[in-house]
Amino acid sequence: MIHSLFLINPSGDIFLEKHWKSVVSRSVCDYFFEAQERASEAENVPPIIQTPHHYLLSVYRHAIFFVAVIQTEVPPLFAIEFLHRVVDTFQDYFGSCSEAVIKENVVVVYEVLEEMLDNGFPLATESNILKELIKPPTILRSVVNTITGSSNVGDQLPTGQLSVVPWRRTGVKYTNNEAYFDVIEEIDAIIDKSGCTVTAEIQGVIDACVKLSGMPDLTLSFMNPRLLDDVSFHPCVRFKRWESERILSFIPPDGNFRLLSYHVSAQNLVAIPVYVKHNISFREGSSGGRFEVTLGPKQSMGKTVEGVTLTGQMPKGVLNMTLTPSQGTHVFDPVTKLLSWDVGKINPQKLPNLKGTMILQAGCSKPDENPTLNLHFKIQQLAISGLKVNRLDMYGEKYKPFKGIKYMTKAGKFQVRT
Repeated sequence: MIHSLFLINPSGDIFLEKHWKSVVSRSVCDYFFEAQERASEAENVPPIIQTPHHYLLSVYRHAIFFVAVIQTEVPPLFAIEFLHRVVDTFQDYFGSCSEAVIKENVVVVYEVLEEMLDNGFPLATESNILKELIKPPTILRSVVNTITGSSNVGDQLPTGQLSVVPWRRTGVKYTNNEAYFDVIEEIDAIIDKSGCTVTAEIQGVIDACVKLSGMPDLTLSFMNPRLLDDVSFHPCVRFKRWESERILSFIPPDGNFRLLSYHVSAQNLVAIPVYVKHNISFREGSSGGRFEVTLGPKQSMGKTVEGVTLTGQMPKGVLNMTLTPSQGTHVFDPVTKLLSWDVGKINPQKLPNLKGTMILQAGCSKPDENPTLNLHFKIQQLAISGLKVNRLDMYGEKYKPFKGIKYMTKAGKFQVRT
């Protein structure tokens, strides 16, 4: 299936390559580089590129392109999901997934990749199993390995690999038994000039951190499970039970994992938690323009909107901007024409405002269109879709665990047209 994997940084350098079958020449990446040059942004590079003898499938995460080379036709999402799993595994092992971290732990990276694929087909992709096969790097382990000449490879086959529950190792013991679930929702929206919603949808995930002894069997129920569309589960979830009762029943992996991801696309269910009032105008025949933006909360259920930043790509004719913010700090880069305003929290009693003037190039015609503003924010303890966990029960073990649920809403690709 997957012949080779190339890791490419944004400047176009291949800093790591791994081959599972025959060695594929680096020159195959030339097709990828051509597509990269044509794309305006890194995220716009096509995820599937067809070449005369290969298919190149790629994902872009943490400022790195992960490019898989395939010779035969396979379901594209199969390979793309595997690439995302590789990134998640690196993040779990090393704490972050950057070019510097991968280069620093290059031996462990190759050992992990060798276990994740067998002759090009996915083999061990569960973090628990991989950590028993290849021990995560620590300072102490690195020192011991240097002195003794030993490696991070485990001596025994993981216990979970041969069981019917391959995602969970046997004999897990904790002094404090606890299970935490984070419901995180991202809003992708486009708001038009008059403030009406052109399109809006919610991408949601439930991330879990479960540290329970033994072999617990959990059930998680929701107040309103019918909200969820297009649900994707971790392999531990019993799908038949979900289909019949809309209850999540599962034996959880040990540690951190993504229990499910979902989609809410019904326009009437997506509440927009902030509004943007704007007045951006360019005067015909003059070298100036006005700029004013005000932000405010809307349908935020009384919760504080925080971590707010607003960015906008100004037209090429704008030389400079003289702006005054009522709160936060702003930066305008005259070279890239990017305006960035770090707002912080929105106080409903005193709405944040940014206003001032723009200086245009002399003799330059009025810009054809106003800039599009991109908004980032987060709201703690709120799932904007209205999803709520009803209860979490545990069977199969006698102890009483500590349980916690946390909600968060944040902006994904949130655009306001002006």
